[in-house]
Amino acid sequence: MKVAHHVIRSLALERGVLLAAIGPLSVQDDVTLFFKSGTPAEMIGKHPDFEVTNLRSIGNGLQVLGRAQAENGAGPLPLDAAPIRAPLRTPMTDLLAGKRVALALRGVESPQMIRDWLQFHARTHGLQAAVIVDRRPPEEATGLVRVLDTLDVAGIDDLLIVSFDTPVGQADAGDETLPFYAPDAPGKDRMAVPAPDPWRAPFAEIIVFELLRHLFLARAGGVMNIDLSDLLPESPDGTVFEQAAAAEDGVVTLMGTRVYPWGLRKGAAATYGDHICRRFDAAPANPRWCIAPARAPDSTVWRHVRIVGARPGQNRPLPYLRCMGLRHTGGALSEIAPKSSLVEDPALLALATSAFDADPRRAPRQKLKPHPKRIEGRSGIITCMKNEGPFILEWIAYHRAIGVDDFLVYTNDCTDGTDDLLDLLQARGILQHRDNPYRTMGMKPQHAALHAADKEALVQTLDWIICTDVDEFINIHVGDGRLADLFAAIGDANLVSMTWRLFGNADVAGFRDGFVTDQFHLCAPQLTRKPHQAWGFKTAFRALGIFKKLGVHRPKGLRPQLVDQVRWVNGSGHPLPRKDFRNAWRSTAATYGYDLVTLNHYALRSAESFLVKRDRGRVNHVDRDQGLNYWFRMNHNVEEDRSIARMIPAARAEVDRLMADPEIAAAHAACVAAHRAKIDALMTTDKYRAFFAEITSERMRKLSRMLPHFGANVFLSGPDVIPDTVLQQAGDPDFFFTVKDVVKGG
Repeated sequence: MKVAHHVIRSLALERGVLLAAIGPLSVQDDVTLFFKSGTPAEMIGKHPDFEVTNLRSIGNGLQVLGRAQAENGAGPLPLDAAPIRAPLRTPMTDLLAGKRVALALRGVESPQMIRDWLQFHARTHGLQAAVIVDRRPPEEATGLVRVLDTLDVAGIDDLLIVSFDTPVGQADAGDETLPFYAPDAPGKDRMAVPAPDPWRAPFAEIIVFELLRHLFLARAGGVMNIDLSDLLPESPDGTVFEQAAAAEDGVVTLMGTRVYPWGLRKGAAATYGDHICRRFDAAPANPRWCIAPARAPDSTVWRHVRIVGARPGQNRPLPYLRCMGLRHTGGALSEIAPKSSLVEDPALLALATSAFDADPRRAPRQKLKPHPKRIEGRSGIITCMKNEGPFILEWIAYHRAIGVDDFLVYTNDCTDGTDDLLDLLQARGILQHRDNPYRTMGMKPQHAALHAADKEALVQTLDWIICTDVDEFINIHVGDGRLADLFAAIGDANLVSMTWRLFGNADVAGFRDGFVTDQFHLCAPQLTRKPHQAWGFKTAFRALGIFKKLGVHRPKGLRPQLVDQVRWVNGSGHPLPRKDFRNAWRSTAATYGYDLVTLNHYALRSAESFLVKRDRGRVNHVDRDQGLNYWFRMNHNVEEDRSIARMIPAARAEVDRLMADPEIAAAHAACVAAHRAKIDALMTTDKYRAFFAEITSERMRKLSRMLPHFGANVFLSGPDVIPDTVLQQAGDPDFFFTVKDVVKGG
């Protein structure tokens, strides 16, 4: 294997950097100039000895084609308004003519990895040569070349290491090996932005591909563009070079799958053979290409991710593997991909052992582990409350009527008699009541409650678990409207997400002691794309051990090796996509469904009760004010839905049974009186009196019927950004209004 090191010497100009000037070979041959990104086209002037024939932008870099008229070569080049004589490089396309060549970028891969990479592709695709762009300073590449020169790789004739004396990474980005730049890294919003390091930053100079084409690759038999961290396995349809040569325009698209080690042995660095896991919920990405230059149209332009001007072959893209443990070495493996998304792939394991003779660390075997005390078919709700006293009996009675067996209620800081009522209900065997331990746990109330609930004996007996709030009612549309009917309708599914339907205040201003489900019947349309909260969901799931812990909207901590056991459907019984299995908390236009079940969400109730809710604060987002903006985006009075009414008689009968107990009746009455007293106290303040007047105004009433006509930025900004003239469009079904930017504090 012949190893050569080529250093591309750039020329710094007043308004840009000339990476290289290539040509001419003889008098009046074309000269091609390649400039780094950000170089303005305006810097190219005129000169009698140099005719500009074409000028184009490539990835924000600048390519200039010209014809030199001087007898002694290119002559002066008209740059920066002052002709200069640029050093010209002679094309070396004879060196690789007719050969099957890899064009790759090197980040931190060692000489031994480069050897393994070349050997793998020589064996699988008949690779004969490679051009590797070493993105580090040229002096660092010198040691690499020395080591590579001692290696022999069967089948590889030529290896060209190309260095630039100017960085080809993003000028304002940091070291690409850090987790911050790993596309699947969890918690990026909590990471510090790395300091700029353009020598080690993500690749930026797309024009380099055209430069290398002109300098080395124009006459190659085929050019495969993947990085040194990438592997292109064998294809049953022949080598990638054969497929490119057979394609109409000489181009085959390659598409990457990011793969990961499960773990590394102590002190060991990652190798290709450690990469035996993939994300179960990731789609192929990072497109690349292979080209047969002689087959491609002359007008093509080589870029990083595609060949412009050529139609790729009609076959599906060839899959390649991107070994992420080799690209991102600046952090732990858990920092570049969440373990809950990784599954061991038998094909990757076979490749690791057969191609690299590896002994990788294996992913642990996992199996379904329901709690031994679980009772088949038993269902329960876990919830949090604070000052919800007047609404508890209806909510408990309704859900008992649809077949919920158990309730575990956590409360904190109640002042309206909620705790007394819940203690009575616990004494009567209706539910279990606990103090919320959030203060001692350093967590938000709802998260603390769910964490504590995992250890509760009651929860360990449940087959179906549901985490909902007291303003949410499970509205089942099949059979007799009971949970058993829903579970029968979804067959072997073990999770069902119930999408919210937001119910507004139905213009009810005053609080009265009556059923919420009977007072509020105006709501959002089923197809409600905005605000984004409109399609939030809660999930009923079987406690089979597929997930590690409870979550507010859905169970959390998927055990990834059990992903094939997940049977997750939406409210219409249709399967959810795998990409939703780990973190989704809301439906989308593709996944919402209400045919089997709806979660009626009465987030506001009456205007008077909303005053108490605002004063109380939110159970999870304790630092966010439930003010006018919240009222505006949640108060949907657009359509009428009374489908829940068929279950009201059963719920009322259950309430009557509970209220037949004098102590329960007295505790409920005390909660109602406390709620009324709180409203009256708030209404004595200027702040709440003005707020009540605003949310019950005619303007807000009209807006509550127009919400489908507003864009996302309106909901993010609040109703103050809506001109009064918009109210005149209330009857126009095609009317739409939004604002360009989010108005802070709106």
